[in-house]
Amino acid sequence: MRPLFAFVFLAFLPPAGWAADAMQLEAEALIRPAGESDLSEFLWIKRPIVVFADTDADPRFQQQIEMLRAGADMLTERDVVVLTDTDPSSRSTARQKLRPRGFALVVIDKDGGVKLRKPTPWSVRELTRTIDKMPTREQEIRDRRGLN
Repeated sequence: MRPLFAFVFLAFLPPAGWAADAMQLEAEALIRPAGESDLSEFLWIKRPIVVFADTDADPRFQQQIEMLRAGADMLTERDVVVLTDTDPSSRSTARQKLRPRGFALVVIDKDGGVKLRKPTPWSVRELTRTIDKMPTREQEIRDRRGLN
């Protein structure tokens, strides 16, 4: 009986490991460097959240990224992509357009408009509440419920 129990127990370990790997991949797909993307490519497709800092060692930047990773599922549900820029000398298109000073969190809606700028980290709960109040998000919710 014991060998059978051990076999059954071990049979469930790989899927659990795969689930953890899938969550890590989801978080990595959610967060990417801003230099690899142009904000215009997300127009009407995704809601970019751009996190700026002068260095990736900035504690505010690290705290913000940690909070975003922890809430990846809530952000993915809202069509969010997180772009990071921690190199002021790179002069990325996001940095040129949004002109941050030090740490900055910028939320952009699908229509390309800047909806929120914050000089401090924000929790995913605060971000999703803000996103859920945007007209485009409200329309998405109505469409999903079939309430046109």
